[in-house]
Amino acid sequence: MGGVTAASIPPILLVLGDEELLATRAVTEAVAKVRSVDPDVDVREYQAGSLTVGEIAEMLSPSLFGGRRVLVLRAGQDARKDLATALLAYAKNPDPDVQLVVLHLGGAKGKAFADGLKAAGATVVPAMKLKGHRERVAFVRDEIRRSGGKCPEDAAEALIAAVGGDLRDLAAACSQLIADTDGRIGADTVARYYRGRVEVTGFTVADATMIGDVPGALEALRWALHVGVDPVPIADALADGVRTVARVAAAGRGDPYQLASTLGMPAWKIKNAQQRARGWTPEGLVEAMRAAAECNAAVKGGADDRAYALEKAVFSVAAARRGGAR
Repeated sequence: MGGVTAASIPPILLVLGDEELLATRAVTEAVAKVRSVDPDVDVREYQAGSLTVGEIAEMLSPSLFGGRRVLVLRAGQDARKDLATALLAYAKNPDPDVQLVVLHLGGAKGKAFADGLKAAGATVVPAMKLKGHRERVAFVRDEIRRSGGKCPEDAAEALIAAVGGDLRDLAAACSQLIADTDGRIGADTVARYYRGRVEVTGFTVADATMIGDVPGALEALRWALHVGVDPVPIADALADGVRTVARVAAAGRGDPYQLASTLGMPAWKIKNAQQRARGWTPEGLVEAMRAAAECNAAVKGGADDRAYALEKAVFSVAAARRGGAR
């Protein structure tokens, strides 16, 4: 909190967006900032929908006892018209000893109130849900950086593949990695940390198979079966892996973001498939599709040894890649 002064605390903070983790964090950080200036700050939280103009006027009026106050107004989009009008009037000439923090989901409801606060000079903290894969990569890298670590893009990609896209899970994974390492997080760190964990899925198996890494694919497959992953989604993932590479390879070398709408799949998936398509020929992919289809039929048709059917598919797909190698 070095360098925080009373003058650097914005009188009105508008936290805009519906990502709970980011919104909660914005409030926590705002309160911590004020506390670093005044440890005895009076913090109060209210739901905008149930507040009256009289109550807000009382809270915002100068205190007889002095001291700083933080008023956190949750669900600002639910503020009734009279309350919004009173707050916008206050925002034009706010009390320097009070910080008003308004959380607003950022949708159409109560938009005029949020726009009015912006126009009055409120400091906006974005807390929108992260929509795309790129935004999550940036979030992971920023998380590690905030804790004093370093995380290149491929390591962030690996972490998202291992943990999934939920921000809370990603934030927890980042702090865990920082705590357990020297802060320099590479893709190999993530792989070491998550190898042999329950998060091994059919996609881990499929990815290794498609690049011809038979030992990696078999290790992932055996571990997945050992920890109780059902064989059916593994067979599905393998078939999906082959199908995706075939579709992307047929589309030619294009920009993943431009191909996304044509192929009807996310850009990150296209980018991954373009990397995996190297070394494959159309003939090899036809052979791989046949092997994946046989595996699917065996696994879903109740073959006596479904694990064997999956292992055989890994070998057959990898052999199709080698056999058709240019």
